Amino acid sequence: MASVFRREWTEARWIQLERSTRAAIQGSGSEREAWRRINRSARCVLRAFSTSFFLVTRFLPPEKREAVEIIYAAVRYPDEVVDTFPLSAEERSVRLDVWRGAYARALTRRSLRESVDAESPLFPAAFAAVVKRYGIPHEHYASFLDAMERDIRPKPFPALDALVDEYIYGSAIVVGYFLAHVYGPSAPGELPRALAAARNLGIALQLTNFTRDIGEDWRRGRVYMPLDLLEYEGIHELRPGDPAQREPLARAAARLTAIAEAHYAEAEANLDAFAADSRTAIHACIDVYRQLNQRIAANSRGVARRATVPMRHKFRVLPPSKYWRLPLAYLSR
Repeated sequence: MASVFRREWTEARWIQLERSTRAAIQGSGSEREAWRRINRSARCVLRAFSTSFFLVTRFLPPEKREAVEIIYAAVRYPDEVVDTFPLSAEERSVRLDVWRGAYARALTRRSLRESVDAESPLFPAAFAAVVKRYGIPHEHYASFLDAMERDIRPKPFPALDALVDEYIYGSAIVVGYFLAHVYGPSAPGELPRALAAARNLGIALQLTNFTRDIGEDWRRGRVYMPLDLLEYEGIHELRPGDPAQREPLARAAARLTAIAEAHYAEAEANLDAFAADSRTAIHACIDVYRQLNQRIAANSRGVARRATVPMRHKFRVLPPSKYWRLPLAYLSR
């Protein structure tokens, strides 16, 4: 169902969402009303693009859940700019620059309402409010946007260390840091351990995504599989559709999923570093994506078949006593 929704999310729809949300806010001078309206739109974005993450975030306390929904919208739009919208490389860079500038200006304003009144784009304005509320370092979002910029003119990565340092840090690790600050530590001194767990989970999730999307990424001109890992399997020029590369590519993907699994295990081992009211959601996230990682590792058809986790399997990792938190539409599937 999410994939159907996603195909409808053109740039025009994003613009329409911005306009309709702004129109709903107009006439109200309330900071709370501005936040409520923007958050409702952010939740719509999350539900349309990620069924798995939408489900697990239902188990967060309301205030944390709302902040996470804003974070998701703030990272989703730049990702769509570089992945989906039919734009030239120059136009993509311009969109990211506008978004980056809106975030920087929102950080200087005294309130979300002030950003709204100044005609600032709503999601970076709301995200700036989250950054200030939870003490997230300002520069992390700049690192995320730098990673998105790198996707506009992609280059391959010689080894895993380069992939992590030059791309995954900005595309996933700092997003994990955003979430860790919102989830909160179990005690003041546990924040460093929570951030380390978030780093491991960010790496694991990104490696799982890379191995699942090898063919799709290649069609966009991107190769995230480390070149030394491919060359170890005798692949010197990636061609995912080549039958001769099916088995060696499956072996390379399995090696990367094994590295991801080690990071999932490390993140899970430090789950107690997070506040108790956030652990159910984090643990469910680890379990759902770990299942996906395992399916990719066992996928004998390689990139010819995109691995997914069936909805019924996603529900198995969620506490049945808390099913009342899930929207009826998902329980009925």
